[in-house]
Amino acid sequence: MIRDIYQNIVQEQEVRKHLIALRKELKEGANKKVFLYQLGGDYTLLYKLLEDDDAKIRKNIALIMGELAVPEFMAPLYAAYQKEDKLFVKSDYLTAIRQFDYHGLLQVFKERLAFLTSQVFEETSIKHIDEEIRILTDMLLKVEKPKMHQFCGYDQLSDLILLTNRDHKEVTLSQIKHGQAKVFNAGVVVKTRDLREIMSIRTYSEMLFHLKNAGVVEDNPKSAAATLCEGGVLDFLNKRHEGNLPYYFRIEIKSKMPLDKKSTFAKKLGSEIERLSERALINSTSNYELEIRLIENKEGLFNVLIKLYTIEDERFKYRKGAVAASITPVNAALVAALSKEYLKDGGQVLDPFCGVGTMLIERNKLVPARPMYGLDTFGEAIDKAIVNAKIDDTVIHFINRDFFDFKHDYLFDEIMTNMPAQIGRKTAGEIEYLYHQFFEKALEVLKDEAIIVMYTRNREWVIENVSNKKEYTVLKEYEISRKEEAYVYIIQVRK
Repeated sequence: MIRDIYQNIVQEQEVRKHLIALRKELKEGANKKVFLYQLGGDYTLLYKLLEDDDAKIRKNIALIMGELAVPEFMAPLYAAYQKEDKLFVKSDYLTAIRQFDYHGLLQVFKERLAFLTSQVFEETSIKHIDEEIRILTDMLLKVEKPKMHQFCGYDQLSDLILLTNRDHKEVTLSQIKHGQAKVFNAGVVVKTRDLREIMSIRTYSEMLFHLKNAGVVEDNPKSAAATLCEGGVLDFLNKRHEGNLPYYFRIEIKSKMPLDKKSTFAKKLGSEIERLSERALINSTSNYELEIRLIENKEGLFNVLIKLYTIEDERFKYRKGAVAASITPVNAALVAALSKEYLKDGGQVLDPFCGVGTMLIERNKLVPARPMYGLDTFGEAIDKAIVNAKIDDTVIHFINRDFFDFKHDYLFDEIMTNMPAQIGRKTAGEIEYLYHQFFEKALEVLKDEAIIVMYTRNREWVIENVSNKKEYTVLKEYEISRKEEAYVYIIQVRK
């Protein structure tokens, strides 16, 4: 296929069409090596096409040369970029050049960026100028990463949105003692000057800032950028940070609009924000300090929220290791919070399917336990659990062993666990039998009046086994996720 396409290009048959086809083929498998082998080190035609009268041919051959990443392509690509007079092609040369070591061109690119951002261009040129500015900015930031601003706004009056489990928003609300707070459909709305209190709460997934004067924007890039800039986004950032301008941001759009339209909207909005802020705010997809999140509402407008990456979230810093089946730390914290009244201070706790130790660590943070034991047959998970517990400075005895072979000198006050689900190689029948085994074995290792706190995605097998054994009583059932069919059960043991 590649040979035929290239022969058509050599014979000057619909060159532009076949260059596009060649670009597509080079993205597949080992086709780059195949094509380079075919060229045999003779790049004469590629260099010739780089000087073709058709700008779209120059554009496509430049992108192909970037894809091939042959080091000697760097000089002709840069020369072509320098003399190119068609603005819509300039950014494609940069896209190609960024595949090479362009450290030696940094000063030239800085000067070009300074020129582009200081001049006034015709409206018809703005789209292409913005694209060149965007790529130049990303190329420079890739090499010279900016110094992050230092967050210092812990006592500033802030309007916050805390995203939580939608069925258990009150768990987070009950932990807020300062400021004003109330629940809404996706979590908790907070107005507070005590950000440190909020940052200590473990049961929300994200903390986002709401700008009072720029809370909603239209689906028009120019209008939206004006609302954000005039609504005080820069003042908001300056009050909460130490350091010099600029700030680097990214845009995230939550909308049902097609992906290509969403991408175009985000690029245009980013460029408009840069222009209106005089590049005090710079759009960057890789080196950003904040995210401007736009969430489409029922009226077709966008609610605006700000996520600050300058605030270090240390709530789950112990979680350095995880495996595919690991429960999220936020969910583990929620499980602990929902079961708090049943947890014994200083209790002896066992997690028979401990994974990387998250359930035990979060349980211990809420109500201290000692000793704690974690079992798992997956050695990699146990290794990661040991690391996580060490980082958290929490004493947990981890054992790479099957729960059903486990024996211990004394009985436990509590089992807290995330039950294995129907994943991997286990069939539904095997998981069902595991639940049956679990409820048999739990009676061997638990004291009378002990408690089982269980996160499960197999509600029916919990109910079936508890119903068939007089020793078990369900004290509480909480739905965590209807979509994932996830539940928390708090079960009492009476022998």
